[in-house]
Amino acid sequence: MEKIFAIGDIHGCLHKLKSIMANIDIDAKNDTLIFIGDYIDRGPDPKGVVDFVLGLRESINHIIFLKGNHEQMFLDYLRDDKYKGIFLANGGGRTLSSYGFVETAEGAKVNVPENHMQFFKSLLPYYETDDYIFVHAGLRPDIPLEEQDTDDLIWIRYEFIRSSHDFGKTVVFGHTPLSRPLIESNKIGIDTGAVFGGSLTCVELPEVRIHQA
Repeated sequence: MEKIFAIGDIHGCLHKLKSIMANIDIDAKNDTLIFIGDYIDRGPDPKGVVDFVLGLRESINHIIFLKGNHEQMFLDYLRDDKYKGIFLANGGGRTLSSYGFVETAEGAKVNVPENHMQFFKSLLPYYETDDYIFVHAGLRPDIPLEEQDTDDLIWIRYEFIRSSHDFGKTVVFGHTPLSRPLIESNKIGIDTGAVFGGSLTCVELPEVRIHQA
């Protein structure tokens, strides 16, 4: 049976990501690897994380990258300096330090490689299979998937987490740090606070087997 491996919020914790990838038994030709978003900010090596996940595309056939709220904040900041405050307040300084700055006549610019920019711009809002919906933050109950607000997909918290709503499929999500994986009939939460001293979590489906680093 083909398996799905979904990995929670990394936040620049490259060493934990490398450890978890070394310890999951993924069939690079047939299994699917899904990243739930929040690759950057707060942790020690945001740029290194993006380099690493981009490298995985060379060896894993089926790989999905979702957008987290931190990637959206970074894109907003790069587009308009008015978003600098919220970006820095949410750990963006680590990302800026990781990428470095280039001084130009117009001022300081973030030195983001073109392939990284294309990566950030290509991130998906959600990914759906026959049995699962993968999304960064969650879904608003009673709204069809195709009508969900894009901000909710990357920002929603307790309206979703506390809901017993049947979304039609199991929703696998991150975004809200938990002390341990949340496994309920309608949802699976896999952000276990890797950047806050917790584990980086991967859920293997359909067994619902938990891997951590």
